[in-house]
Amino acid sequence: MDIVGNGFLARNLRPLAGRHPDTVALAAGVSWAGGTSDADFAREEALLHEVAGRCRDTGRRLLFFSTAATGMYGLADGPGREDVPVTPCTPYGAHKLALEGVLRDSGADHLILRLGHLVGPHQPEHQLLPTLVRQLREGVVRVHRGAARDLIGVEDVVTVVDHLLATGLRAETVNVASGFAVPVEDIVDHLEEALGLRARREFVRTGGRQHVISTEKLRALVPQTARMGFGPAYYRRILGDFTASVASDASAPA
Repeated sequence: MDIVGNGFLARNLRPLAGRHPDTVALAAGVSWAGGTSDADFAREEALLHEVAGRCRDTGRRLLFFSTAATGMYGLADGPGREDVPVTPCTPYGAHKLALEGVLRDSGADHLILRLGHLVGPHQPEHQLLPTLVRQLREGVVRVHRGAARDLIGVEDVVTVVDHLLATGLRAETVNVASGFAVPVEDIVDHLEEALGLRARREFVRTGGRQHVISTEKLRALVPQTARMGFGPAYYRRILGDFTASVASDASAPA
Protein backbone atom coordinates (compact mmCIF):
# COMPACT_ATOMS: atom_id res chain seq x y z
CA MET A 1 0.00 0.00 0.00
CA ASP A 2 1.25 3.44 -0.92
CA ILE A 3 0.50 6.09 1.70
CA VAL A 4 0.01 9.73 0.72
CA GLY A 5 0.65 11.98 3.71
CA ASN A 6 2.95 12.17 6.72
CA GLY A 7 0.60 13.15 9.55
CA PHE A 8 -0.81 11.26 12.52
CA LEU A 9 -2.93 8.75 10.59
CA ALA A 10 -0.35 8.29 7.82
CA ARG A 11 2.38 7.45 10.35
CA ASN A 12 0.17 4.88 12.03
CA LEU A 13 -0.64 3.26 8.68
CA ARG A 14 3.02 2.61 7.87
CA PRO A 15 2.98 -0.99 9.20
CA LEU A 16 0.61 -1.75 6.30
CA ALA A 17 2.94 -0.31 3.68
CA GLY A 18 4.13 -3.79 2.69
CA ARG A 19 0.58 -5.09 2.29
CA HIS A 20 -2.27 -4.44 -0.18
CA PRO A 21 -0.14 -3.36 -3.17
CA ASP A 22 -3.30 -2.58 -5.16
CA THR A 23 -4.23 0.29 -2.81
CA VAL A 24 -3.25 3.93 -2.34
CA ALA A 25 -4.23 5.43 1.04
CA LEU A 26 -4.89 9.17 0.97
CA ALA A 27 -4.06 10.13 4.56
CA ALA A 28 -3.47 13.84 4.02
CA GLY A 29 -5.62 16.93 4.10
CA VAL A 30 -7.80 18.67 6.65
CA SER A 31 -7.78 16.79 9.97
CA TRP A 32 -9.34 19.47 12.17
CA ALA A 33 -13.12 19.24 12.54
CA GLY A 34 -13.20 22.88 13.67
CA GLY A 35 -11.25 24.07 10.65
CA THR A 36 -13.10 26.17 8.09
CA SER A 37 -10.27 27.37 5.87
CA ASP A 38 -11.40 27.54 2.25
CA ALA A 39 -7.76 27.38 1.18
CA ASP A 40 -7.17 24.15 3.14
CA PHE A 41 -10.37 22.65 1.76
CA ALA A 42 -9.32 23.57 -1.78
CA ARG A 43 -5.89 22.01 -1.35
CA GLU A 44 -7.39 18.75 -0.13
CA GLU A 45 -9.84 18.67 -3.05
CA ALA A 46 -7.03 19.30 -5.54
CA LEU A 47 -4.96 16.51 -3.99
CA LEU A 48 -7.92 14.13 -4.17
CA HIS A 49 -8.43 14.92 -7.87
CA GLU A 50 -4.74 14.26 -8.52
CA VAL A 51 -4.48 10.98 -6.60
CA ALA A 52 -7.85 9.68 -7.87
CA GLY A 53 -6.73 10.38 -11.43
CA ARG A 54 -3.56 8.36 -10.93
CA CYS A 55 -5.51 5.49 -9.38
CA ARG A 56 -8.01 5.51 -12.25
CA ASP A 57 -5.20 5.41 -14.81
CA THR A 58 -3.31 2.60 -13.04
CA GLY A 59 -6.28 0.54 -11.88
CA ARG A 60 -5.46 0.89 -8.20
CA ARG A 61 -7.95 1.34 -5.37
CA LEU A 62 -8.00 4.67 -3.50
CA LEU A 63 -8.62 4.50 0.24
CA PHE A 64 -10.15 7.80 1.35
CA PHE A 65 -10.71 8.85 4.97
CA SER A 66 -13.87 10.85 5.63
CA THR A 67 -15.59 11.59 8.95
CA ALA A 68 -18.34 10.02 11.03
CA ALA A 69 -18.17 12.81 13.60
CA THR A 70 -20.78 15.40 14.54
CA GLY A 71 -20.17 17.41 11.37
CA MET A 72 -21.45 14.49 9.30
CA TYR A 73 -24.08 12.81 11.47
CA GLY A 74 -25.02 15.46 14.04
CA LEU A 75 -28.45 16.02 12.50
CA ALA A 76 -29.20 12.35 11.84
CA ASP A 77 -32.33 10.77 13.27
CA GLY A 78 -31.09 7.68 15.05
CA PRO A 79 -27.65 6.16 14.59
CA GLY A 80 -25.64 7.65 11.72
CA ARG A 81 -25.66 5.17 8.86
CA GLU A 82 -23.72 5.00 5.61
CA ASP A 83 -26.70 3.92 3.49
CA VAL A 84 -29.01 6.91 4.07
CA PRO A 85 -28.70 10.54 2.90
CA VAL A 86 -27.10 12.82 5.48
CA THR A 87 -27.21 16.56 6.06
CA PRO A 88 -23.84 17.82 7.34
CA CYS A 89 -24.05 20.43 10.08
CA THR A 90 -20.55 21.94 9.90
CA PRO A 91 -18.35 23.24 7.06
CA TYR A 92 -15.94 20.38 7.76
CA GLY A 93 -18.69 17.77 7.45
CA ALA A 94 -20.01 19.37 4.25
CA HIS A 95 -16.47 19.41 2.83
CA LYS A 96 -15.85 15.73 3.54
CA LEU A 97 -19.23 14.70 2.13
CA ALA A 98 -18.52 16.70 -1.04
CA LEU A 99 -15.15 14.98 -1.41
CA GLU A 100 -16.85 11.60 -1.13
CA GLY A 101 -18.94 12.63 -4.15
CA VAL A 102 -15.86 13.79 -6.04
CA LEU A 103 -14.24 10.40 -5.49
CA ARG A 104 -17.32 8.45 -6.57
CA ASP A 105 -17.51 10.49 -9.77
CA SER A 106 -13.79 10.16 -10.52
CA GLY A 107 -13.97 6.71 -12.10
CA ALA A 108 -11.34 5.35 -9.69
CA ASP A 109 -11.80 2.18 -7.68
CA HIS A 110 -12.22 3.34 -4.12
CA LEU A 111 -13.16 2.64 -0.53
CA ILE A 112 -14.42 5.43 1.74
CA LEU A 113 -14.03 5.11 5.50
CA ARG A 114 -15.89 7.50 7.80
CA LEU A 115 -13.84 7.66 10.97
CA GLY A 116 -14.78 8.34 14.57
CA HIS A 117 -12.44 10.40 16.79
CA LEU A 118 -9.00 8.80 16.64
CA VAL A 119 -7.02 8.39 19.86
CA GLY A 120 -3.33 7.61 20.10
CA PRO A 121 0.09 8.84 21.15
CA HIS A 122 1.50 12.00 19.57
CA GLN A 123 -1.75 13.33 18.16
CA PRO A 124 -1.73 16.81 16.59
CA GLU A 125 -2.19 19.53 19.19
CA HIS A 126 -5.38 20.86 17.58
CA GLN A 127 -7.30 17.60 17.99
CA LEU A 128 -9.75 16.95 20.82
CA LEU A 129 -7.71 15.08 23.41
CA PRO A 130 -4.50 17.15 23.22
CA THR A 131 -6.67 20.27 23.39
CA LEU A 132 -8.40 19.02 26.55
CA VAL A 133 -5.07 18.09 28.14
CA ARG A 134 -3.66 21.52 27.37
CA GLN A 135 -6.73 23.23 28.86
CA LEU A 136 -6.57 21.05 31.97
CA ARG A 137 -2.95 22.04 32.49
CA GLU A 138 -3.90 25.70 32.06
CA GLY A 139 -6.61 25.34 34.72
CA VAL A 140 -9.77 25.95 32.67
CA VAL A 141 -11.40 23.44 30.34
CA ARG A 142 -14.22 24.36 27.97
CA VAL A 143 -16.93 21.72 27.62
CA HIS A 144 -19.74 21.85 25.11
CA ARG A 145 -22.77 21.01 27.21
CA GLY A 146 -24.31 17.68 26.20
CA ALA A 147 -21.55 16.89 23.69
CA ALA A 148 -20.36 13.31 23.19
CA ARG A 149 -17.68 11.75 21.02
CA ASP A 150 -17.13 8.25 19.63
CA LEU A 151 -13.49 7.50 20.47
CA ILE A 152 -11.53 4.76 18.71
CA GLY A 153 -7.88 3.84 19.13
CA VAL A 154 -5.78 4.51 16.06
CA GLU A 155 -4.16 1.06 16.36
CA ASP A 156 -7.62 -0.51 16.20
CA VAL A 157 -8.40 1.61 13.12
CA VAL A 158 -5.27 0.28 11.41
CA THR A 159 -6.32 -3.29 12.24
CA VAL A 160 -9.79 -2.66 10.80
CA VAL A 161 -8.29 -1.09 7.65
CA ASP A 162 -6.11 -4.15 7.16
CA HIS A 163 -9.11 -6.49 7.40
CA LEU A 164 -11.31 -4.35 5.15
CA LEU A 165 -8.69 -4.07 2.42
CA ALA A 166 -8.10 -7.83 2.55
CA THR A 167 -11.75 -8.42 1.60
CA GLY A 168 -11.21 -6.61 -1.72
CA LEU A 169 -14.05 -4.24 -0.91
CA ARG A 170 -14.66 -1.52 -3.49
CA ALA A 171 -17.14 1.28 -4.15
CA GLU A 172 -18.37 1.21 -0.56
CA THR A 173 -18.60 3.59 2.38
CA VAL A 174 -18.02 2.18 5.88
CA ASN A 175 -18.19 3.78 9.31
CA VAL A 176 -15.11 2.91 11.39
CA ALA A 177 -15.90 3.72 15.00
CA SER A 178 -16.61 2.02 18.33
CA GLY A 179 -20.35 2.61 18.10
CA PHE A 180 -20.56 4.25 21.55
CA ALA A 181 -20.88 7.98 22.20
CA VAL A 182 -18.94 9.05 25.29
CA PRO A 183 -20.04 12.28 27.04
CA VAL A 184 -17.19 14.78 26.86
CA GLU A 185 -17.61 15.42 30.59
CA ASP A 186 -16.76 11.74 31.20
CA ILE A 187 -13.68 12.10 28.99
CA VAL A 188 -12.56 15.12 31.02
CA ASP A 189 -13.19 13.21 34.28
CA HIS A 190 -10.95 10.38 33.07
CA LEU A 191 -8.18 12.71 31.92
CA GLU A 192 -8.23 14.58 35.23
CA GLU A 193 -7.99 11.39 37.27
CA ALA A 194 -5.30 9.79 35.11
CA LEU A 195 -3.10 12.89 34.90
CA GLY A 196 -3.68 14.14 38.45
CA LEU A 197 -5.05 17.46 37.22
CA ARG A 198 -8.00 19.57 38.30
CA ALA A 199 -9.47 22.44 36.34
CA ARG A 200 -12.47 24.71 36.40
CA ARG A 201 -15.04 23.83 33.74
CA GLU A 202 -16.65 26.40 31.51
CA PHE A 203 -19.79 25.05 29.85
CA VAL A 204 -20.66 26.23 26.37
CA ARG A 205 -24.11 25.85 24.85
CA THR A 206 -23.87 24.87 21.19
CA GLY A 207 -27.38 23.79 20.28
CA GLY A 208 -26.03 20.49 18.99
CA ARG A 209 -27.17 17.07 20.02
CA GLN A 210 -25.55 13.75 20.70
CA HIS A 211 -25.38 11.19 17.95
CA VAL A 212 -24.42 7.54 17.76
CA ILE A 213 -22.44 6.12 14.85
CA SER A 214 -23.88 2.92 13.42
CA THR A 215 -21.30 0.13 13.19
CA GLU A 216 -23.68 -2.52 11.87
CA LYS A 217 -22.00 -2.57 8.45
CA LEU A 218 -18.50 -2.62 9.95
CA ARG A 219 -19.33 -5.54 12.22
CA ALA A 220 -20.74 -7.52 9.30
CA LEU A 221 -17.70 -6.88 7.11
CA VAL A 222 -15.10 -7.33 9.85
CA PRO A 223 -16.38 -9.90 12.37
CA GLN A 224 -13.02 -9.62 14.14
CA THR A 225 -14.34 -6.40 15.71
CA ALA A 226 -16.28 -8.60 18.14
CA ARG A 227 -12.93 -9.32 19.82
CA MET A 228 -11.65 -5.73 19.85
CA GLY A 229 -13.42 -4.71 23.04
CA PHE A 230 -15.80 -2.13 21.60
CA GLY A 231 -18.41 -1.34 24.22
CA PRO A 232 -19.42 1.26 26.82
CA ALA A 233 -16.10 0.90 28.71
CA TYR A 234 -13.86 0.73 25.64
CA TYR A 235 -12.95 4.41 25.88
CA ARG A 236 -11.37 3.88 29.29
CA ARG A 237 -8.75 1.52 27.85
CA ILE A 238 -7.73 3.74 24.97
CA LEU A 239 -7.72 6.85 27.17
CA GLY A 240 -5.50 4.93 29.58
CA ASP A 241 -3.01 4.26 26.78
CA PHE A 242 -3.23 7.89 25.68
CA THR A 243 -2.67 9.38 29.13
CA ALA A 244 0.25 6.98 29.74
CA SER A 245 1.92 8.40 26.62
CA VAL A 246 1.18 11.97 27.76
CA ALA A 247 2.72 11.31 31.18
CA SER A 248 5.75 9.68 29.55
CA ASP A 249 6.28 12.65 27.25
CA ALA A 250 5.97 15.04 30.17
CA SER A 251 8.63 13.20 32.18
CA ALA A 252 11.07 12.78 29.29
CA PRO A 253 14.19 15.01 29.44
CA ALA A 254 14.09 18.03 27.16
